[in-house]
Amino acid sequence: MAELRQQSEVDSILHEIDRDLLLEYNRQIAKEIRLSGSEEELRAFHYIKEQLEDFGLTTELTFNKAYISIPVRAELKVGGISFAAITHSMSAQAEQLSTLVRFIELKDSDHTEWANQVTGHAVIVHGLANAPTIYRLQQLGAAAVIFINSGEYTHEMIVSSVWGNPTPVDDGYPSIPVLSVNHSDGEQIKSLITAGDGETLEIILTAEVRTGWVNIPTLVAEIKGKEEPESFVLFSGHVDSWHYGAMDNGSANAVMVETARVLSLHRDTLRRSVRFAFWSGHSHGRYAGSALYSDLYWEDLHENGVLHINIDSVGAKGAGHLGAANTMAETRTLCAEAIRIVTDEPFRGSPFGRSGDQSFWGAGLPSAFMGLSYQPEGWFGWWWHTTEDTLDKIDGDHLVRDCKVYAAAVYEVASSPIIPIDQRQAIRALSERIGYYTETVGDKLDLSSLTSRVQQLQNATDHFYDQIGSSSLPDASVTEVNRTIVSLSRWLVPINYVRGSRYDHDAAGGHSLVPALSDIKLLAEAEVGSEAFFRLRTSLLRQVNRIGYEIKQAQRLVSEAEKKLVLS
Repeated sequence: MAELRQQSEVDSILHEIDRDLLLEYNRQIAKEIRLSGSEEELRAFHYIKEQLEDFGLTTELTFNKAYISIPVRAELKVGGISFAAITHSMSAQAEQLSTLVRFIELKDSDHTEWANQVTGHAVIVHGLANAPTIYRLQQLGAAAVIFINSGEYTHEMIVSSVWGNPTPVDDGYPSIPVLSVNHSDGEQIKSLITAGDGETLEIILTAEVRTGWVNIPTLVAEIKGKEEPESFVLFSGHVDSWHYGAMDNGSANAVMVETARVLSLHRDTLRRSVRFAFWSGHSHGRYAGSALYSDLYWEDLHENGVLHINIDSVGAKGAGHLGAANTMAETRTLCAEAIRIVTDEPFRGSPFGRSGDQSFWGAGLPSAFMGLSYQPEGWFGWWWHTTEDTLDKIDGDHLVRDCKVYAAAVYEVASSPIIPIDQRQAIRALSERIGYYTETVGDKLDLSSLTSRVQQLQNATDHFYDQIGSSSLPDASVTEVNRTIVSLSRWLVPINYVRGSRYDHDAAGGHSLVPALSDIKLLAEAEVGSEAFFRLRTSLLRQVNRIGYEIKQAQRLVSEAEKKLVLS
């Protein structure tokens, strides 16, 4: 009966989502360009704050210093011909830099072959501006990098790998200027290079970027749960934008506001709190707002956070595909069920990369969603990060659909007696990754202890879930079950998703499960007995010790929890 009542409540919530209100929120938020730390952005924050307070939510608007980078202007002249160009957040500055130019085809091969070609040159490459390519070319001596984007428009990007505010050891900022041009101009530049053989063709460029410490806002609002008010679901999205950002991220902000409205009408049915967090510094500070929040409230997140649900770039025209939305293994069922309630599209899910305000893995919060709805070609649309991200790109019906998915997911986590996170799947993902590393490294590193301990944890956790799934639990046991599920996240999320310290932030970029062991690939390639071999093996042995002991603690946690359960 409890499940029927909850389904009825979900249906009621989804029925109350208002298309006209969503579009109005979107229109109001996206009526100005919202650069991080700007007055225009702050007006959007105040608008959102007013709406949330009208719903009866308690809000807090705070300001903190963040390292923000705003592109100002770019100029580009190749062979005496001027081309339209943009520069990027965190690019190095340059005023009338004059040098020769080369075009390079990016390949997965050894990039040291480029060294003789690029030293002292401005280098032209295809693709979106990105930190790994810039870093490689910079190391090889390039004087500048110019990216050829694929369409008619240039795409704004941030070109550092530093996550949030820098520390004394962070060096992931380019020391060379970075520009982008559109496809047709890029092809013309390539033709000029070919005609001139690149040896005598001169390029003159300017990159002006305003980078420094800026006060940025963070807005937090909360609906308190009735039974476990200290526990909370974190629902977050950024407010800052490239240009008008109607899709990225005005539509997502509208969904958050409307979800807050409908949940405020059903607050008596929420077992746990829902905390809405609106960030700045996403686009111009590499997730500075969410990283700051993690730094300032790490202990609260670690002790009381249940799950982080993130939202970005929803409700767009043509965005008919929800099946590839981001998920962790342990949140896949939650995501699939939220989508199933709204649409019949099958859900396969996509793994998380190291991007998109996922600043809470160190604190041990599992994640569900980031992007949700995609174009047929698999991304947010040709207008993403361009001047064309305007209100005409929003589809009201898609916006309602996406809002329903998010509202269903948030409500499910906040109201279910047992937290809907399946730790069995997190452990299976861990086991598969350890198996992959074992096969990769061969006899160069012994991972048998990890394999054994993961299997013990899997057995204990499978039995734990079998027990709670086949019995009616009294309130005391429900509390113990939820405590165990959350505590398991505190071990499993950092193991599966954090490379360095759980109190720090790994660099932005690609991600593989159990990243602390990812250097196993390098060890597998290293010559036995070489300097690299011994250094890598030493480092990896220490990580094996750490991960093995943490898995042991997780297994003890589950075994002790089972002893405390009262089953009927």
